[in-house]
Amino acid sequence: MLRVGIAGIGFMGMIHYLAYERVANAKVGAIFTRDPKKLSGDWTDIQGNFGPRGQMMDLSDVVKCDSYYALLANDDIDLIDVCLPPNLHVEFALQALEAGKHVFVEKPMALTAEGCQEMVAAAERAGRQVFVGHVLPFFPEYAKVREVVASNQYGKLLGGHFKRVISDPLWLADFYDPDKVGGPLVDLHVHDAHFIRMLFGMPRSVISQGRQRGDVVEYCNTLFSFNDPDLVVSATSGVIQQQGRAFTHGFEVHLERATLLYDFSVIDGKPELTMPLTILTSDEKDNVQRPDVGGGDEISAFQYEIEEMTRSLASGQPSPILSGELARDAITICLKQSESVQRRKPVMFEG
Repeated sequence: MLRVGIAGIGFMGMIHYLAYERVANAKVGAIFTRDPKKLSGDWTDIQGNFGPRGQMMDLSDVVKCDSYYALLANDDIDLIDVCLPPNLHVEFALQALEAGKHVFVEKPMALTAEGCQEMVAAAERAGRQVFVGHVLPFFPEYAKVREVVASNQYGKLLGGHFKRVISDPLWLADFYDPDKVGGPLVDLHVHDAHFIRMLFGMPRSVISQGRQRGDVVEYCNTLFSFNDPDLVVSATSGVIQQQGRAFTHGFEVHLERATLLYDFSVIDGKPELTMPLTILTSDEKDNVQRPDVGGGDEISAFQYEIEEMTRSLASGQPSPILSGELARDAITICLKQSESVQRRKPVMFEG
């Protein structure tokens, strides 16, 4: 049984807690927060842009810590789940690794590529694993893309387009602060950067055109270049000034003999599935398919993410989805896109 300590009881800390309740071989044994109300089990003030609102929680079987050092000193805890603000991820993850704990850190892994690499190196020194909470590959439509690509049933992967756009998140005071949250690319587009890195490998260069808000990119379009000249990959990311559509994401993924389509939005506070996962094939007949990608609720993908982590720990092998190296590369991609917008020219990757 994996015994987990959650550091930070905000919205994502609550979502992780609820997901752990569904995982047979993992259990939350302790939590850390400096908020006495949350330590008492009153999570009613917690809310986010998806999922359930907070409620009264029974924490009778959970060790409650108002000090991070008390959490790290708990010998019954195997892994620290860091759900603190992004600018604290590196500091708290490094302390956990030094204390001999495995680490699961919410995305973004860090605000800089150097911070990500610090975590990767510290995990290697400690003989522990660091996992990063990139949950997107576990959402059913994106999981289906992974399955179809891996099967090679429609031939070679040729490219695709990915989008992730939100309305201005007025409730997040530090969203555009590069030193606290990181802005739309590092906090939002990083999901697609991670997925692109998984599917296509590391880009050779990017060219991004966009607008800035202060020191961060507010919105941009990007073309990615790879060593394989046949790959054609692009992305649209960021914030646009329309409050009626709080969120939209989707993709077209192109293979030699098929295209996978998906499009989802939240408009006027209501979910709208404008394009369920659809596979358009090159066959003469039965060339439009709508595969059943399964049900589940808004916690399910986080459950699957944690189950992937527990499998990795049980096998001793790094996760091909949640590894720190992959998350580091995703941050690197986002920062290169930002550099391209700022310099108004293509930017090459090292190596």
